[in-house]
Amino acid sequence: MPGVVVVGAGPTGLAVAGLLGRLGVPVTVLDRHTEPYARPRAVHLDGAAVRVLQHLGVHEEFAAISRPATGLRLLDAAHRPFAVFRRDTAPGVHGHPEANLFDQPDLEAVLRAAVRRAGVPVRGGVEVTGVSDDGDGPHVVLAGGERVPAAAVLGCDGAGSTVAAAIGSGTRVLGFAQRWLVVDLRSPAGIAGWGGVDQVCDPRRAATALHLTGDRYRVELRMHDGETADGLDLPALLAPWASPGSYTVVRRAEYVFRAQLARRWRRGRVLLLGDAAHLMPPFIGQGLGTGLGDAHNLAWKLAAVLDGRAGEDLLDTYEAERAPHVVAVTRAAVRVGRAMTGGNGLFAALRRPVVAGLLRLPGAEARALAGIRTRYPPSAWVDRRVRRGDLPGTVCPQPAVRGSGGRGGDLRSRVLLDELLGPGWALLAAGPTDAGPTDAGPIDAALGRRAGALGARAVVVDDPVLRGWLARGRAGAVLLRPDRVVAAVSRT
Repeated sequence: MPGVVVVGAGPTGLAVAGLLGRLGVPVTVLDRHTEPYARPRAVHLDGAAVRVLQHLGVHEEFAAISRPATGLRLLDAAHRPFAVFRRDTAPGVHGHPEANLFDQPDLEAVLRAAVRRAGVPVRGGVEVTGVSDDGDGPHVVLAGGERVPAAAVLGCDGAGSTVAAAIGSGTRVLGFAQRWLVVDLRSPAGIAGWGGVDQVCDPRRAATALHLTGDRYRVELRMHDGETADGLDLPALLAPWASPGSYTVVRRAEYVFRAQLARRWRRGRVLLLGDAAHLMPPFIGQGLGTGLGDAHNLAWKLAAVLDGRAGEDLLDTYEAERAPHVVAVTRAAVRVGRAMTGGNGLFAALRRPVVAGLLRLPGAEARALAGIRTRYPPSAWVDRRVRRGDLPGTVCPQPAVRGSGGRGGDLRSRVLLDELLGPGWALLAAGPTDAGPTDAGPIDAALGRRAGALGARAVVVDDPVLRGWLARGRAGAVLLRPDRVVAAVSRT
């Protein structure tokens, strides 16, 4: 029987291949490059994205090649800070630091090793020219005419995706395009900084500067109309951060930061993920994270469909859940980008005191982040919410916990919650789970039967974070999907 074919060996393609491989699904990854792509691109992942890496078994390796960032500073044209978003470098709600900086080639090396451990082959030097379906399932068409049969095809081949073109995905433009010069540096002596990201809010030349890891740094500079990457005086533009001779330019490349979305993410068992499905400007650092979120959302669903545990309608929920979330995140990135980089002289003069004042208001950061949190719509796989604070469709937090499974097992040392829950469905309660489903307790009979039909592992924890979360959601127990989204609750 054909396996799943993943087109594209970037982080999103490797992640979904690794997740499927760990679930026992046969997978092959095809990529046009014979070697890992050596040019750095993404540099930031939040705690939710690192949690996906945890499901791949590589979060500790990622921690070794990354570093927690201390937050974001907004600087005026003279590079004076006027507002700060601070980040705690300790683990956050998802069990990992909330802002993590890294160099993408390092991450890709970690992911390639992970897919090899999962038994997934990566076939390089292959040019995919199209995807066809003659009624006997999809086939990936390669240059030279070879046709590779597939149980499903996952297009992770980035902007200008061949797979997206094959399914006639179309493009929905969300109204943003800026040209930027991205410069990656090495400086053995180091470049002065505060451990976070600096955003220069100067309409004459907006810029972003950050320390990645070790001796690696990045500076991004907005380009004006008529400018070319080779025509800019790079030493002069980098002078606010580093003097000539103190650094080596690893690369300089022009990028157009865009905001757009595929109008169609799926045709049958051909689906799009990551940049093939959506592009967003980098101002809130969510581009790669949304791709990993796509992988986490789709992998368990596709595995369930392929082995007959669910119908094809489960795949309908992939775009229905991910697209609205990605649109919300993209619009947030566009708003932030315009506020930081746009405007004429009067707008820029007004922006500094207004933004600084808003950031000083209690709860300002929490409100700013609320719009990009996962909140999936109701479906057969997510119960409808009655009140705004209800838990279905949201993601369970992940503290380090002690607990016991429904079979009476005991966990004496603390582990991250997902390690205790295992890879499948889970029934999580803040009370006993070994009583019968009709007995008094936090789990009602209907939820118990539903969990049993799904093979969910029953887990009880005594943890203040989870108890508080359940109490705020007025839930005694929750049924968690493999991607840790709440499907249903027992109400208190």
